Amino acid sequence: MRKSEREIAESSRLITRRVVMLGAIQAAVVTALGLKLRSMQIEHADEYRMLSDGNSIKIRLLPPARGLILDRNGTIIAGNEQNYRVTLTREEAGDVSTVIARLRRIIPMTDRQAAEILDEIRKRSAVTPVLVADRLSWAEFSSIALNAPALPGVTPEAGLSRSYPRTGDFAHVLGYVGPVSDYDLSKIENPDPVLRLPEFQLGKVGMEAKLEEALRGKAGSRRVEVNSAGREMRELSRQEGQQGATVQTTLDAGLQNFATQRLGSESAAAVVIDVTSGDILAISSSPVFDPNKFVRGISGPDYRALMEHDHRPLADKTVQGVYPPGSTFKMVTLLAGLEAGVINPGSRFYCPGYIQVAGRRFHCWSRGGHGMVDAQGSLEHSCDVYYYELAQRVGIDRIAVMARKLGIGVRHDLPMSAIAEGIAPDRAWKKVRYDQEWQVGDSLNASIGQGYVLASPLQLAVMAARVATGRAVAPRLVKAIDGLAEPVPDWPDLGINPLHLRTARAGMDAVMNSSRGTARRARILAPEWRMAGKTGTSQVRNITAAERARGVISNDQLPWNRRDHALFVCFAPYDLPRYAVSVVVEHGGGGSAVAAPIARDILLYALAGGLPPLSAYPEAERAKVQEIWSKMNLAPSTRKGEARAKA
Repeated sequence: MRKSEREIAESSRLITRRVVMLGAIQAAVVTALGLKLRSMQIEHADEYRMLSDGNSIKIRLLPPARGLILDRNGTIIAGNEQNYRVTLTREEAGDVSTVIARLRRIIPMTDRQAAEILDEIRKRSAVTPVLVADRLSWAEFSSIALNAPALPGVTPEAGLSRSYPRTGDFAHVLGYVGPVSDYDLSKIENPDPVLRLPEFQLGKVGMEAKLEEALRGKAGSRRVEVNSAGREMRELSRQEGQQGATVQTTLDAGLQNFATQRLGSESAAAVVIDVTSGDILAISSSPVFDPNKFVRGISGPDYRALMEHDHRPLADKTVQGVYPPGSTFKMVTLLAGLEAGVINPGSRFYCPGYIQVAGRRFHCWSRGGHGMVDAQGSLEHSCDVYYYELAQRVGIDRIAVMARKLGIGVRHDLPMSAIAEGIAPDRAWKKVRYDQEWQVGDSLNASIGQGYVLASPLQLAVMAARVATGRAVAPRLVKAIDGLAEPVPDWPDLGINPLHLRTARAGMDAVMNSSRGTARRARILAPEWRMAGKTGTSQVRNITAAERARGVISNDQLPWNRRDHALFVCFAPYDLPRYAVSVVVEHGGGGSAVAAPIARDILLYALAGGLPPLSAYPEAERAKVQEIWSKMNLAPSTRKGEARAKA
């Protein structure tokens, strides 16, 4: 059947339209191919010509800059410094021994160092760069760059390395970084590829380790062209890494420096807490060490000197050290008795200098006794017999509950290493630990902070803060991350009767300010900074009956490691508490003579925002205080808007 002219015309139009569309598509494809060919042959001709001669494109990771750590006022306490170094990649080097021999003509390298580098290169993957030398001078670095054609596989790099500008002041709390070891990698389930970069540093201990992921940052990358000899020809593209987070701590650099220097060469620790927020303003362990030496690679002699030192400079005594708290624990026992209702603030016990229990004599520190003593007086005079009597009435289980309520026997959550839990013992604890029943003598020893009771300086500072406020103040070290402030909790009430807390505080006030207080010489005269405190002296050796009969040997006649520990806790101002301080001096002797003056000085510095006026000290103490200050090399206070008081 023949088509009509109309149908023929319609069919012709359809065919014409399809031909036009097909032609347009073909033209677009040809145009695209032409543009691509033009790009390859003209715009990227050199790149492809070099690739055809054996060149290749490599992706190199760029280590990120480690995040900064600041004090509460923005002062850098852990930063980064420029570091010139050189790496070698076996795949690109060819004859590694020859390349290292050429390098030795430019930079100093012993035979042993060269052998260690060769051994490291053999252990690593052929494509993994291995650090050959770092902390090069600019002359050495530029000389290697100029001789690059003769050094295949060698890459000079300008990077960053961790630095601690305040050296030992923050060594224990910040910790330090070091090269990533195989052991470090074995502890990580899916290691970040950046950890395999030559001599990449990660936190080893302290805040550096606990906040590692935040501080590390994100790696960048660069595309480089490498010729057949392994020489890097040029950089094709670069994507910078993301710097680690900036962490602002609660610490005050000026106060930390003062506390560290005030402890001096003693084996000691000091902690300062803002009782309103829980902020740790200073947390110092002595002696200190220089963490920069660990970053750069500490020498064998330096490390042995630290390890063999009898004052254990590598140990962080503020959180890792636990000590019998001695008489600083008496507030715990007193509050346990008051809360249990077995005594009231007016309850009195007679102290003849000892108490006889189960055929054994328990002595008071005052050989002649204190006579009749009430609750406040028991702290003022630090009467041991009062607490021996009280312990038999209240029992160890209730003492342990109060200890934990005040922060002892509790592991406080801070970004620091190996935080000790301490021990607030009770009947169940002794049964589990020693499979023994609790004895009445154990309660008497525990009541005065001896026996099984152990507490860290951090826990003692928390205890003082909680007694001062009646709230469950908890310590904190991080103020903000990347400018985002960490919230300050509304610390809950401890649930302790306010009258009982006032009794404990009044006793601590009497320790400092009454005419017979055990720490009166360390008091603060300025009424606006009135201090309340409690001394403690904990024995580290047993005193036999024979020694008591002929006279107890004084601490200064004993070897250092046989002397008593000296402890002190305090808070101020008395009427409106702001700061709490604890000080422990290992084998320091008496708490009132050794630890109390240190704690007072640190507390005064915190209250004054710098060196306080001498008028705040008792007149008899001023010459000694000036002598101590004259031996210090103090960093300036970093507090904004606060000038240092003039002496």
